[in-house]
Amino acid sequence: MQQRNLSVRGLSSNGHIRGLACVTTQLVNVLQLRHGTSPVASAALGRTASIAAMMALLLKDEERLTVQIHGNGPLGNIVVDADSQGNVRGYVDNPDVQLPSNRHGKLDVGRAVGSGLLYVTRDMGLNNVYRGSCELQTGEIGDDLTHYFTVSEQIPSAVGAGVLVNTDGSILAAGGFIVQLLPGYVEDEVSVLEDRVKGLPNVTELLRNNMDAQGLLQQLIPDVVVLDTRAVSFACTCSRERMSEVLHSLGRQELEKLVADQLGAEIRCHFCNQKYVFTQSELARMVEYERIE
Repeated sequence: MQQRNLSVRGLSSNGHIRGLACVTTQLVNVLQLRHGTSPVASAALGRTASIAAMMALLLKDEERLTVQIHGNGPLGNIVVDADSQGNVRGYVDNPDVQLPSNRHGKLDVGRAVGSGLLYVTRDMGLNNVYRGSCELQTGEIGDDLTHYFTVSEQIPSAVGAGVLVNTDGSILAAGGFIVQLLPGYVEDEVSVLEDRVKGLPNVTELLRNNMDAQGLLQQLIPDVVVLDTRAVSFACTCSRERMSEVLHSLGRQELEKLVADQLGAEIRCHFCNQKYVFTQSELARMVEYERIE
């Protein structure tokens, strides 16, 4: 049976080409269910989540990364967070956007995202944070990350990701690939790799027909040596304690206003859509704590 949530990292036998591939069907289904995303929002968020899951294979230990797409299209911002253990979470500002298909009869992700900027932040711990950025090229996500790697990280790359959405909004297939040229490559390898990328059948159709992540990677790097595989799953780091800290950060005056309103407070996590409710009495105790501090 096909592994539905797996990312794979490998190298060509001569070490000149790095490849990553993933199958994220279940992950994107969870995102769709949690956020109630429309088909075009599912495609945009799912592509971003798939690529972030692969990028996370290059992290170490407790490192994590965040991919942010700040477009001026109707979707608004797309944010995906992933860590070195294969945990992924994400959201889109406006999950219920509806758009007609593009001229190719496909979900119009480019129009939904629009133009703007892409940011990649790597948190390596101990206040060591790297942030790269580039302008969005097409809004199709894969093209934009291809441009990011080439311009911001100076790594010649090709990135592809796809999400196939069922008529009921569920996800039939999702996943993608990243291939990168490493120091030592020769020009002949560039043209061969370009031909393989151009000749690759539709990613989601390959995955729907039960191709796994390693099989997808072998389509692009036939002599690939697999270095790492990792299960990918949805996981959020939010908790009631963390949301309580958010309320404390408002300060005593704002907490007193909330208590005076006698309505309590409700906070919803952007990443997982979990709702946390704090009663008036709980808020009053926070006010007392702030006074003591």
